[in-house]
Amino acid sequence: MLGQSASLNASNSKTFSPAFCLLPPASCYNRWRYTLQYFDVDQHQIEITFTQLVAAYNTAGRYYHTLQHIHDVLHKIQTLPADSQNLPSIQLAAWFHDAVYDTQAQDNEAKSAEYAGQVLTDLAIPINQITTVQRLILNTKHHQATADDIDSHILLDADLAILAADPVDYQKYAHAIRQEYAWVTEAEYIQGRKQVLEKFLQRPHIYFTPLMVEMAEQAARANLQAEIQRLSFDR
Repeated sequence: MLGQSASLNASNSKTFSPAFCLLPPASCYNRWRYTLQYFDVDQHQIEITFTQLVAAYNTAGRYYHTLQHIHDVLHKIQTLPADSQNLPSIQLAAWFHDAVYDTQAQDNEAKSAEYAGQVLTDLAIPINQITTVQRLILNTKHHQATADDIDSHILLDADLAILAADPVDYQKYAHAIRQEYAWVTEAEYIQGRKQVLEKFLQRPHIYFTPLMVEMAEQAARANLQAEIQRLSFDR
């Protein structure tokens, strides 16, 4: 999410970061169980896969892309208009879209989609649902979707909702992203990060759903512009 690993040269150093889920474990687990309510999944399998997801989102180097982020995305999905064509798939895609996250790699979304396919197959989720989940995850790579892809619109807007946070929370988010790219030199990070932010500002709309365009677009653009100014000053 808003990284620039494809354009930066990596070193091999990594640091451990604690899980960033501020929620009680039971709350995270209940959300996972709620997501699977649409399917006939064995309780033991629900517990096993949740443990696996917790491990995935607690890997080294995560400061923003954690279970807290997943919780926030799922919460935002629930607040968007209920015109989704396939809410269960959107929710599953939200759970898995950052399951594989390495800022030094370029294929995180593809690997996350592959991982989702493996886990959901083990849970006996219907193949058509799995295919949709994987497509949604892949669309988070560039945060683009066709005009009629309502399911992607909802997921992408929920994923990008942080851009419209109040300025204090936005700066915390921006700092967490910088921590995830701690291996990148300051000059390289500033250049790459500004390119990412400017690409979003060049879009006609950052968001897709009418509600987010109306309620969040202006705040998101203000936050992005403010960060670009800070980065330019830091240089």
